[in-house]
Amino acid sequence: MNNPKILFIDAYDSFSNNIVSLLTTTLNADVDILPIDPPELNPQKPGFAHELTNLLRCYDAVVCGPGPGSPDLPQDVGLMRYIWELEPTHLVPVLGICLGFQSLVVSCGGIVKKLETGLHGMIREIDHATERPSLQEGNIFCGVPPFKATLYHSLHADIGQDSISEDDWAVSRWVSPAHLPDIVPLAWVYENRGGHTERILMGVRHRTKPFWALQYHPESICTQPTGHQVIKNWFSEAIRWNQMNNLKTDPTVPSFGSITKLPKSTRRAIEEQNSDRTQHSNDYVSWAQSGSELASTGINYHYHSKTIRLPIHIEIPDIVEILQGDRKDFIILDSASAKANRIGTDVRGRYSIIGLDVDKALKLEYRTGDRYVTVRGPHSQTASSQDVSERIYLGTGQTIWQLLAEFWTERRIAADGHSAPFVGGFMGYTTYELGLEGIDVKSHEERGHNRPDLCFAWVTKSIVVDHTKGTVRIQRLSPHNSETEAWAGSIAEKLSTSPVWSDGLRANFTKRAQLSQPTPPATPNSIFTKTQINVPDADEYESKVRQCQDFIASGDSYELCLTDQTHITRPRSPAAIGSSPLSPQEPGKPPQTSWQLYRSLRSRQPAPFGSYIRLGGATLISSSPERFLEFGADGLCSMRPMKGTVRKSREVATLAQAEAILHVPKEEAENLMIVDLVRHDLHGVCGPGRVEVPKLNIVEEYASVFQMISVVEGRLPEGEKTGLDVLAASLPPGSMTGAPKKRSCEILHELEGRRERSLYSGVVGYMDAAGRGDWSVTIRSLFRWDDEIQVAGGGVADQNQQQQELEVWHIGAGGAVTALSTAEGERDEMFTKLKGPLGVFDDEACV
Repeated sequence: MNNPKILFIDAYDSFSNNIVSLLTTTLNADVDILPIDPPELNPQKPGFAHELTNLLRCYDAVVCGPGPGSPDLPQDVGLMRYIWELEPTHLVPVLGICLGFQSLVVSCGGIVKKLETGLHGMIREIDHATERPSLQEGNIFCGVPPFKATLYHSLHADIGQDSISEDDWAVSRWVSPAHLPDIVPLAWVYENRGGHTERILMGVRHRTKPFWALQYHPESICTQPTGHQVIKNWFSEAIRWNQMNNLKTDPTVPSFGSITKLPKSTRRAIEEQNSDRTQHSNDYVSWAQSGSELASTGINYHYHSKTIRLPIHIEIPDIVEILQGDRKDFIILDSASAKANRIGTDVRGRYSIIGLDVDKALKLEYRTGDRYVTVRGPHSQTASSQDVSERIYLGTGQTIWQLLAEFWTERRIAADGHSAPFVGGFMGYTTYELGLEGIDVKSHEERGHNRPDLCFAWVTKSIVVDHTKGTVRIQRLSPHNSETEAWAGSIAEKLSTSPVWSDGLRANFTKRAQLSQPTPPATPNSIFTKTQINVPDADEYESKVRQCQDFIASGDSYELCLTDQTHITRPRSPAAIGSSPLSPQEPGKPPQTSWQLYRSLRSRQPAPFGSYIRLGGATLISSSPERFLEFGADGLCSMRPMKGTVRKSREVATLAQAEAILHVPKEEAENLMIVDLVRHDLHGVCGPGRVEVPKLNIVEEYASVFQMISVVEGRLPEGEKTGLDVLAASLPPGSMTGAPKKRSCEILHELEGRRERSLYSGVVGYMDAAGRGDWSVTIRSLFRWDDEIQVAGGGVADQNQQQQELEVWHIGAGGAVTALSTAEGERDEMFTKLKGPLGVFDDEACV
């Protein structure tokens, strides 16, 4: 017997895939997904009603899902309003959820108003009639034990409940209002508002049509599984209604390109692309298989490694200085907190990875909006230091991620237990703007630069430091083992014979004291100041927080991750104009080069996902505490959303004290919203029933702060997808956007002045040739671009005049704004997060 079929109407919500997974696993159903505004169903075109009914005839039931916006706005509900208006002969059973619930109420004549305070991420007991009326009378809550459910809404249905007296409420709450006879209430939530109780409608059914709806979110990880019986009851009633009305589904679903399933493909317009390739099959060859000089780099390479002991006093920067002192490009993923004593293993980080000879590695660069990828690499036939470059145009419907997957597939090697976590492969970064492109958010008309939004190097020489075992693994991907053995031996000898390697007295185990006040430093005014720091205006930031809350109250978002940037202008570092990039810091002087800034930051604020990257014209120095995505060659994916921060101080010095502060509704709701969003992202790639949450709202201790984190895991379908698919589907990081992701990003783009976040809110990490990957969110970081040069006194550098050149550093910071936020609290959180990376300029700025 075939599985029942359900059509899910997606209103561009960031929890939709979780609902599809719930329907699939709970009902053993096949679920198709259709957006609210598919191009194949245009209400303005003739024949729309006929096409819609033909489509709905193919399904046993329809679910109208949640989404941002208002049920009163046609563009926010799209097809939903036409489903409620179906003629009696074309009716199908429908379940509305959240926005779908509100849309049904409005179609019946009810009104939707703002709650006194939004309830996003709040968990409440559902009041429902357990015994009467019966399931056969339409009560889908019949027989369901008491349960709690997650709410995500700031609008609610007003059906006149406030006019009912307390004496009459016990009976009247289940009765259709006289002025809205088609609405039958099924469930309620009661919110204590201080002096009174707000009655909030949670469930309804239509009196005569097979329509039901829920305001709460049955799919949330914090909705108790007991409540899933409501979904089973609804579908049981839907099937019974179909049988009573002799409705049989049409097995032939129209071939709408807009209809998708889980897991979703990361390919856009894949049918169009396949058609294009078929039509040009005689001359189509992917670049990865083209045989060009750069496309052939790294194919048929083998893995070889050599392991030596790590002296206890040696730090990651020491290894880099010994081996890479004359290089220009660097990729260093540094678990700088590995030696911390008071924090857990997951927080400390086990491995650090150093890319070697990155100057000579093949690099792929992509800029958002371009239809090509620039590939650069050394000329194999000459000793010239000049790179060879190729411009690879993307095919119709092809994405940068497909090209990367094709490149990786040609170089894939088998994983083994001795080479974790990295054998060589992709290392690099993506910007926040690359993520916006992936969710169809237009960020910039004219960007005014040609900086890459993705820059990956294919690294064949590297070092992996295992801080737990105290080892250094020197490794290489190469076609010749004998050549690799000699190379690894030379690297080992260079390390072991270095004076630093054997000189334990050189180690400095002291740490600089951390300042604890979140107040920003004053901004210097003189143009002759050595370093000028321009921090966000506190009043303006508070104003933006309040604007965020206006959008949240209007139903446009559940949570908005507002950010701002600090700009630091300072004389261009000597390394940028010719001297050694890894020159040591002179005693008594502030850091001058980016390398010295990196050493200062890792000392001040050691973190498990620190990094120093010089690649693609960017310099990034990060002390990120947040893992974004980790995946193994076996298909297991793990994400660690982080929301909720408290800085260490005399008042908050222990984990227990931090837990008391962070385990409150506001902080837990922030984390829960991102957990449900991340579940949605993983369900989109892994498929229904393949995502779990082993840790929820756990407080962890870091060097200078306490953070609340959760862990979400998914399992990829075997042989179908790789970690690149997960990465592509998950950007930009949900912890940096809010939810729903698409609408939230559009709002934030306007509130943040249409300014690029750039590297901040992007990701940094690797995917190795064996299919393993680890990516961190670029926060608690500072970055600059080589092409962003100013001159003392203002303006842009003129190559024909002798002027003091100034480099510009950027530091992003912010926080998640919810209905429960305060403008002052969000301001303080932003400045608290800013203080860590900004501290590396403390000795330079004139205040």
